Amino acid sequence: MKIDLNARVAFVTGGTRGIGWACAKALAYAGATVVISGVNNQDKIERKRRELESLAGGNHLGIKCDVSNPQAVKECYTTIFKHFRRLDILVNNAGVMESGLLGITTPESIKRINDININGALYNLQYAVKLMMRNNYGSLISISSVVGLKGSGGQIVYSTSKSALIGLTKSAAKEFGKDGIRANAIAPGFIDTDLIKDFSEEKRQQVTETIALGRIGTPEDIAQSVLFLASDMAHYITGQVLGVDGGMVI
Repeated sequence: MKIDLNARVAFVTGGTRGIGWACAKALAYAGATVVISGVNNQDKIERKRRELESLAGGNHLGIKCDVSNPQAVKECYTTIFKHFRRLDILVNNAGVMESGLLGITTPESIKRINDININGALYNLQYAVKLMMRNNYGSLISISSVVGLKGSGGQIVYSTSKSALIGLTKSAAKEFGKDGIRANAIAPGFIDTDLIKDFSEEKRQQVTETIALGRIGTPEDIAQSVLFLASDMAHYITGQVLGVDGGMVI
C-alpha cells in the first residue's frame, strides 16, 4: 500500500543530514510539505531545501533553529504557522551524542546534551501540539535510541537523554490522545551516520556481530519507519517505542 501524505505538513528537526535528512526525503516523496531545521547557517539550510524540492518536488521550507533555545523554537513555529497555517507531523530528531565515563563528564557536556536532546524535544512538543490541536490531528515521532532502552556504559548522560524521550512519548500519548494526536518513538540501533564516522573498522565489526540481521542500519531504514508512524496506516498506534535495530536488542 502506498503511503500518501498529500496536504500534510511535516517538521523534521535536525533535518539537514543523517537520519533527519532521510526522513525529510521520505516524507516529501510521500507528498508531504516538509519543513527542515538545523543549526547550520541559513545558506546551507536553504541549499538543502532546494535539493529537497529538486528531488521530490513541492514547496518546502528551511529554517535555522537551535532547539535548545526556547525563543528560537517559538519563532520557528511562528514561521511555520505563517507559511502553512497548520502542522500535522513532528519528527523530533535533533540531537547530539557525546560519550564518556560519568566520572570525567563535565557539567558543560551534561548541560549541552540535556538542553538539546531533552529540552529541545520538549520545546518542540509544546508548540507542535498547539498547531495540531487546531485540526484535531497530529503525529509526534521522537527519535530515541536502543541505549535509551538498554543503557550503555560510557554513555550514561546520552542514554539518560534518550530514555527521557521515551517518557515524553508515553506521557504525550496519554495527554494528547483526546485531541487526535498520536505520539510514538523510534529506537534506532547502530546506524551509519556522522555520529559513528570516527568508529574504527574493528569497532564497526564488533558491533555488527551483535546484530541479528548482520549489517549496520542506514538512515533510510529509520526514515521508512518514521513514514509509517506519520501515516494513517498507524492511526491506532500511540505511546509505543519501535525498535529499528536489525535485531540488536531482542
